[in-house]
Amino acid sequence: MTDARFEDAAEAPLSLRAETPEDLAVIAALIQDAVLPVTEIRWEARARRLALLINRFRWEDKSAAEAARRPYERVQSLLVFSDVTGIASQGVDRQDRDLVLSLLDLGWEPGLDGAGKLTLTLAGDGAIAVSAECLAVDLRDVTRPYAAVSGHAPHHPD
Repeated sequence: MTDARFEDAAEAPLSLRAETPEDLAVIAALIQDAVLPVTEIRWEARARRLALLINRFRWEDKSAAEAARRPYERVQSLLVFSDVTGIASQGVDRQDRDLVLSLLDLGWEPGLDGAGKLTLTLAGDGAIAVSAECLAVDLRDVTRPYAAVSGHAPHHPD
């Protein structure tokens, strides 16, 4: 019998929670360049929750895909903001059912007593502002990875 190796482990879906700005930086990096139809945004006022079903690029798998010469992957993930007290958007036409949004960044602006504002920066000068009593963001993969349709990794010129 031989010892187990890291390479032998089965890859598991991501399930992360951010409660500090440092935690949020990890989630922000993982959701950069995620895309979602505007129809996949759900505001549940009574539950004080905002949920987005995103198609995120698997940045954590990029090097392995290149080394194995296999396609880059995306995966559907739930991005959930809890303890939300309000939301506002700019440059997002919720009536345009064909609109696809591209996430560029996610940031936290602290306020008083642990409250603050999360800002989802979107391509094309759009943004979604989420006011919250505290920083509580969950990212959970909900499907198996699939080959990225474009076949390319997202790229941002310097």
